[in-house]
Amino acid sequence: MSKYPEAASDEDMRPAPEPFPGTRTVRFGIAELSADEERPGGWLLTVNGIAQSYIDLDDPTYLELEYLRYMAYVVDALEPADAALDVLHVGGGGAAFPRYLAAVRPGSRHLIIEADAPLADFVDERLGLRGLPGVDLRIGDGLTEIATLPADSADIVVADAFEGLRIAQGITGADFTAQVARVLRPEGVYLLNLVGTRHHLEDIRAMFPHRVLVDGDVFAGYIGNQVLAVSRAPLPLDALYQRAEQTWPPARVAPETPE
Repeated sequence: MSKYPEAASDEDMRPAPEPFPGTRTVRFGIAELSADEERPGGWLLTVNGIAQSYIDLDDPTYLELEYLRYMAYVVDALEPADAALDVLHVGGGGAAFPRYLAAVRPGSRHLIIEADAPLADFVDERLGLRGLPGVDLRIGDGLTEIATLPADSADIVVADAFEGLRIAQGITGADFTAQVARVLRPEGVYLLNLVGTRHHLEDIRAMFPHRVLVDGDVFAGYIGNQVLAVSRAPLPLDALYQRAEQTWPPARVAPETPE
């Protein structure tokens, strides 16, 4: 049986909670939810003071965090542009990216694997999570849970799992990468949120010959989060270049040559 939920009907939807600020002790520290005084509907989720998600409840297509915009550039470049997708998210946070995809690609189905149960409960109580259209939530370890999913069942896999400022253990390793390759369809895309430091990506490079890095232009003076997009099929580079060039601040698209 597929692990991805059917798109919810209006009758199936839970009423959205009324958000309010506050803090909660979660698995990896102290989570805090705060309202954006300058943007109605905007809420920032942090853990130990580090931004995890920014949610605009009035406009889910608004992506405040740059790395989510980079991920959106990649997915928006995939044809057909209005096709519903089966998406696996390893790491949930406030579910900003599932909310975005639910808005721009209606009918998509999302499975979120979240290792931090108290954080998921906090988000669900304040911003809504389990009642989002087409979204299923599973609490558990990423490697353990992904191993239970059917082969060739996902169009997109998103790895956005952090413990503080470090990627969750094993995300870039051989075992997890092999599981990602197993669940992805032949033309599927794997998106990883990376911090702008050195990473051991040898196992990913060995499994996925087509790779592109999307990040902020170096003229801005720093490199923060970066997005690595990889696939076994050629990536839509022309469309990706076009989207990145139309943004401000501009994004840099740096493809790697297939081996």
